[in-house]
This record gives sequence, C-alpha cells and structure tokens, in this order.
Amino acid sequence: MSDLVSYHLDDGIATLTLNNGKVNAISPDVIAAFNAALDQSEKDRAVVIVTGQPGILSGGYDLKVMTSSAEAAINLVAQGSTLARRLLSHPFPVIVACPGHAIAKGAFLLLSADYRIGVEGAFNIGLNEVQIGMTMHHAGIELARDRLRKSAFNRSVINAEIFTPEGALQAGFLDQVVSVEALLPTAHAVATQLKKINMNAHKKTKLKARKALLDILDAAIEEDKQHTL
Repeated sequence: MSDLVSYHLDDGIATLTLNNGKVNAISPDVIAAFNAALDQSEKDRAVVIVTGQPGILSGGYDLKVMTSSAEAAINLVAQGSTLARRLLSHPFPVIVACPGHAIAKGAFLLLSADYRIGVEGAFNIGLNEVQIGMTMHHAGIELARDRLRKSAFNRSVINAEIFTPEGALQAGFLDQVVSVEALLPTAHAVATQLKKINMNAHKKTKLKARKALLDILDAAIEEDKQHTL
C-alpha cells in the first residue's frame, strides 16, 4: 500500500489512514492510493474505517493541483467526485473517524460515508468553496443536498458556513461526537457492531436506497467535466 493512504487489517476491519502533509491534501496520487486501499478492503471483505492525522481528516483538494490549470482542476474534482460515489456504493460499511478539521473535500468524505464520528474541540467542519472563490461543483451540491439537513444545506453550500463539531452533528456531517481519546475505540466499536449485519443485504439495500443519488451523481460528474469551476 501507498504511504499516502496506509492500510491496516485487523479482524475484518480495514483502517485507511490519510497521510499527505499537515493538511492531508487530496491529490490525484492520494485518490489513486485511496482506490487501491478500497480494492484491497473489498478483497478482504472488511468493514472500512477512514481516518486522518491528529487534528485533521483533510483540508481539501491539493491547491497546487487546483491552481496549476483549469484542466487539472476539473480532472481532480472529477476523480474526487468519482471516489465519493464509490464510497457511497461500497459493498461493505464505511465509517469515517474524523480526528479534527474536515474542510471542502474533507467534509465531502464525511458526506460519502455510512457512519461518521467526529471529536470535541476547536475544529472546523464544512464546505468553504464559496469562501475561497470557487463556484460549487454540481456533484458537490447534489451530495450535500442529499446528506445534509435541509436547514443546513443553504448555510453550508451557498454561504460557506463552517461548523464546530457539535454544529456539524446538527447539520448532518457527523453522526456522533466523542473525545479525541475515544475516537478510534468508538470507531472500532461501531465497526464491530456493523460486522454482524448481513453484508449482501447491506450492499443491496445501500444501492437501492441510494439509487436516485447515485444516478444524479453520475450525471453531475459528467456535467462538471464540461464546465470550468
């Protein structure tokens, strides 16, 4: 496995740890490593935990790539949206153990998982695209529309409001907030519980429940490829 996304399998639970500098920037190489780790987790038939470094899940896309050219930016966003779609349709449960900040693509990783755990503290979670001069992409809008609470959607997507972990829990980015020390033990407890479900029924129900969203994302990803950000 890549150094950018480490892979650790323990008793049917695969932990994928993002490790790309102090903000865990999502680059094409990180996405390739993420997909390779997901491939391995499928072979291992494992429940997946995605986590980051102390204090941060990810600060979003790699800005060096995003500002290098319009083509590079569009391609990276398409790869990232395709990864989100894959997580949403992954045949085994996906848990995100968010160790702190989750901004932009980091927050979209939360919106792509089956269960999301954050930590208490002065951490920022949300979609800052409008704040930094990026028009939100179609796939991002549709993912946020589906997964965020209606009252938080406009505040998050259009106003670029950034939430505390407790606010993110209310908005729909997180399902639970725990102490920093309890993050990985809680994630493993959730994963252990999810190991008991019928995985075939989980996969089929997930695809049925999310069919409309997945269809919308397929169209949105193609539409995003035709437009500048």
